[in-house]
Amino acid sequence: MANDYERRLTRVVEHIHDNPDGDLSLDRLAEVAALSRFHFHRVYHAMTGETAANTVRRMRLHRAAVALVQGSDPLAVVARRVGYPNLASFSRAFADAYQATPTAFRKRGELRPVPLHLIRKGPLMFPVSIRTDPARRLAAVPHKGPYPEIGRAFERLGATIGPRGLFPQMGHMVGVYYDSPADTAAADLRSHAGFECGPQVPLAAPLEEVTLPGGRHAVLAFKGPLCRPARRL
Repeated sequence: MANDYERRLTRVVEHIHDNPDGDLSLDRLAEVAALSRFHFHRVYHAMTGETAANTVRRMRLHRAAVALVQGSDPLAVVARRVGYPNLASFSRAFADAYQATPTAFRKRGELRPVPLHLIRKGPLMFPVSIRTDPARRLAAVPHKGPYPEIGRAFERLGATIGPRGLFPQMGHMVGVYYDSPADTAAADLRSHAGFECGPQVPLAAPLEEVTLPGGRHAVLAFKGPLCRPARRL
């Protein structure tokens, strides 16, 4: 059952997702959480591992990255929709997070932070091995809709696990995708945002148990930075 802080943090992350161009100041988010400004800041950081300001910035820039790759709106329009009325400040923030200007990121057309040719010299080939892995149990939150929007489910997952004190028992973060975008409408795509966990971890709504079957897996090993270091949520 959700505890009080879990409900408050869930309201906050849902509010951020639904209002990327709105007032997402610390005072406003504290109001959404129904906590004092000081208490909200302290609780949010303790429960999620990052400040509310970092969460807002991360969500806004991710929304912008998706819009740049999947749409054709002018940069100024994209910037305003994610809460940056000043194009210059948006461009600086985006370049700092994605190591590319918004224009260059759009031209590349790929939703990954750093071009692999800037990370690895030579052919873009990585070792692939076949190995047998055990079954994995996930504490997960479901998502239905475009796969790039699964971040909403991951945010809710973090807002649930943190207040329950379960982060120390969590393993790898895992996204599970069930449908092919080539055959399924974007609005009907099904996925789960999850963390690996042991059988002793209690899972109550909104957490769902997802079991990934064991067996033979093809594993591609990548060595090098994927993006700039970020705090965990």
